[in-house]
Amino acid sequence: MLDEQAKKTMLLKIPHGLYICGVKDGEEINGFTASWLMQASFKPPLIVNCVNQNSISHHMIKNSGVFAISFLEEGQKDMAQKFFKQMRRVGNKFEDVEFYLGETGCPIISDSLGYVECQVVDAVMKGDHTVFVGEVIAAGVHREGKQLRLETTGWQYGG
Repeated sequence: MLDEQAKKTMLLKIPHGLYICGVKDGEEINGFTASWLMQASFKPPLIVNCVNQNSISHHMIKNSGVFAISFLEEGQKDMAQKFFKQMRRVGNKFEDVEFYLGETGCPIISDSLGYVECQVVDAVMKGDHTVFVGEVIAAGVHREGKQLRLETTGWQYGG
C-alpha cells in the first residue's frame, strides 16, 4: 500500500531548476514557469518538458509543436513568480518583460542565462501532465550565472 506522506516527502526531494517556457500558436504567445524538465538524450539532443494538460500553454504546444526554454538565474524568483500565474487571469505575461522571438517563433526572455528551442518529436499523455519530448534545434547563451532552483525559492511543486 502506498504511504502518501512518504511518497510526497520523497518526490519533493527531486531537484528542479526553474525555467520560463515560451510557447506560441499562430500569432499568439504565452509563457509559463516550468520545473519538470530534464535532458533525455545526447544524439539527437532531447529534453523532456512535462506540462499540465489543463493549461493554455499545453494546448499551444500541441498545436504548434514547438517551445523555447529560457534558463533563469538565481535572484530571478520574481520573474518565475510572474509566469506561474494563469494567462486566463492575468492576460499577457510578457507585457513588461523584454523578450524576442526565436527561430521557432516562441518568446525567449532577454534577461535570462540563455535558452534552448525545441521541436516536439513525441508526447506521452499520462496522468495530469503531458511529457513533451523536444529535440533541441537552436540554443544560445546570454551570460554566465547560477541556475535558479525550485528548492531555493521555498516553493513546492511536486509530491
